Amino acid sequence: MLYITKQGIHAHLNRLQRQNEIEGQLLVLIAEIRKEHPTMSMRSMYYKIDPPQMGRDKFEFFCIGYGLKSQRYRTPFRTTDSTGVKRFPNLIEHLEITGVNQVWVSDITYFEVQGKFFYLSFVMDAHTRFIKGYSVSKSLRTQDTTIPALKMALRRQRIQPGLIFHSDGGGQYYSTEFLGLTTRYKIQNSMAKEAYQNPQAERVNGTIKNNYLIHFQIKTYEHLTKVVDRSVYLYNHHKPHKSLKYLTPNEMEQKSYICDGQSADGEKSLAANFAVFGALSPFTAGQSASGSNVMSANLIKS
Repeated sequence: MLYITKQGIHAHLNRLQRQNEIEGQLLVLIAEIRKEHPTMSMRSMYYKIDPPQMGRDKFEFFCIGYGLKSQRYRTPFRTTDSTGVKRFPNLIEHLEITGVNQVWVSDITYFEVQGKFFYLSFVMDAHTRFIKGYSVSKSLRTQDTTIPALKMALRRQRIQPGLIFHSDGGGQYYSTEFLGLTTRYKIQNSMAKEAYQNPQAERVNGTIKNNYLIHFQIKTYEHLTKVVDRSVYLYNHHKPHKSLKYLTPNEMEQKSYICDGQSADGEKSLAANFAVFGALSPFTAGQSASGSNVMSANLIKS
């Protein structure tokens, strides 16, 4: 009667779902930006974030609609439970984490380079603090952030069905593509409602940015990608953790595999890949020669 086909209806629903995913992640990202830049204008945030498929005026109306203007800012996490947004229960709230590959935690953060935001996604084992996968991206799209990070983690590990993947409520963690990947590997999705319910992922974001990245004069996306590769390697293999009784995440991984009677082949291949390729991120993993190869070679020698 309305001259709308079934295909048109499904196309509309798909566009609505993609928009909900983007807006859900934007709310989380803007909250993080507000912590460091409480008075940054909406327009300045727009040009730094450069949200996909959202123009300047629409972004500003979006911020106003959620009360995200600097003078009347309130925590946006309470407003993200909107129509079309999926929510999963917090499966780790009262869970005792006792072994490797029992719980992976993840989050997306931003890093500013020459006035432009790029996005870092990490997947870390909650027991060993080992960063299993990560990505560096120019956009907030699911296929550029959470999916490459999770795929990297899955390539390195032999996981058992029932692994819990815990994240915040960002749109990239409930997109159709991401849920298809977790379903394929029988991974349980878990979500935090507030930032304090995902503290390990928040902490690793801060550690990589503040203990490693800010000490380099990073000027390009390509340079950022290589520095993140190096930083993750150093974090995993050379940084002792007080919570691990001053073992490194890699040492804790090896110890946990031995205690569980599992093979640590995945982590051996991880180190081997770094030694051979240097850069492990999706951008540089396919390159046969790069600056990070030299960097990794120096690390191996040292």
